[in-house]
Amino acid sequence: MHSQHLHIRNGRLIDPAGGLDQQLDLFFACGSIAAIGQPPAGFSADRQIDASGLIVCPGLVDLSARLGGIESELKAAVAGGVTSLACPPDTKPPLDEAGLVECLVRRSETLGLARVYPIGALTQELAGQKLAEMNGLARAGCIAFSQAKHPIIDTQLLLRAMQYAATFDYAVRLRPQDHFLAREGVAHDGEVASRLGLTGIPVSAETVAIATALHLAGETGVRLHLSRLSSGAGVDLIRTARQSGVLVTCDVSIHHLHLSETDIGYFDSNSRFDPPLRSAADREALRTAASDGLAAICSDHTPLDADGKQLPFAEALPGASGLELLLPLTLLWATQAKLPLIGALARITSDPASILGIAAGSLSIGSAADVCIFDADEAWHVTPEALRSQGKNTPFLGRDVNGRVRMTLVGGRIVFEG
Repeated sequence: MHSQHLHIRNGRLIDPAGGLDQQLDLFFACGSIAAIGQPPAGFSADRQIDASGLIVCPGLVDLSARLGGIESELKAAVAGGVTSLACPPDTKPPLDEAGLVECLVRRSETLGLARVYPIGALTQELAGQKLAEMNGLARAGCIAFSQAKHPIIDTQLLLRAMQYAATFDYAVRLRPQDHFLAREGVAHDGEVASRLGLTGIPVSAETVAIATALHLAGETGVRLHLSRLSSGAGVDLIRTARQSGVLVTCDVSIHHLHLSETDIGYFDSNSRFDPPLRSAADREALRTAASDGLAAICSDHTPLDADGKQLPFAEALPGASGLELLLPLTLLWATQAKLPLIGALARITSDPASILGIAAGSLSIGSAADVCIFDADEAWHVTPEALRSQGKNTPFLGRDVNGRVRMTLVGGRIVFEG
């Protein structure tokens, strides 16, 4: 379906980037936002959409979503109101060659669902031995470079990667976890792991890696993004670094804002994450970092088949399906944290767009008509059947959540209607 002249009326417009939260009409033409409030001269709508009682906000921007089967996962994305997402490089095969990146971009454009922004591999085959061809990958469409969950053990190579990236102003994204301190660990090194006899990952695995990355970033001037923080001590390091002028941003997964080590229960493999769910005090520190805007929020969407989770906790694959839960879980956190909706939505729209350096996450005139229309109060039951993703793996199965997406538009085209 081609983009039409659309008129969305009676909705509560929330645009965190523009500081806007009021009932206003929105007008689209040629895939862009043509006007807010009053129609442009001579505007004639092909379709009017009544958004009475609904919230109209920028399409969500997800900092990290893995796409197993690309079509099913992009359908899950738009059903969750996500219109732009960054895809980490640990695909099979990894995104270390321009041809693979071009193929992913072409395939996602053909589907015409959410916009996909590939993150390139920092090293060849993500093996941490030789730098990948960053220039060729950037030309093919990569907007940043990362190792996903694979370590660079050689700190001299990490320094060289940052120097190279800084020269060309490429952003580097790192998952801060020291390989040796985390080795064989499967849960937070705390009382729950001790009681269950699980090998622990200490908080120092995160803080040592953050300290290393921050020192090297300070030395090279690279734009650094630290993904998936899990600890209060880690948050403190980043806060201090930012105050002293280091160019560093960070994010936290939506699951880590709601869950802690106690949610492992009796070896529930749906609560196996990497980094692990940590203490309740760590969770509170992450919530504060998100509330005050230090950290953006991502789904860390990791769709896994049942075989990957139906294993003993220590052998189960880490991660959860999150694209369709990003909005309701963010709304739940905002309610609990007594945060105004505009601030909460900033963490999943304008903040991640600015971290990625993409033109998204705003409802300004002339910007792309990527929009999410949702009912903040409508409850739904999280069941495997309710999720469009092939990954039914989530610790929130069986829970009721509030916040249902009614319509998602990408470039002025309606890509989801529920």
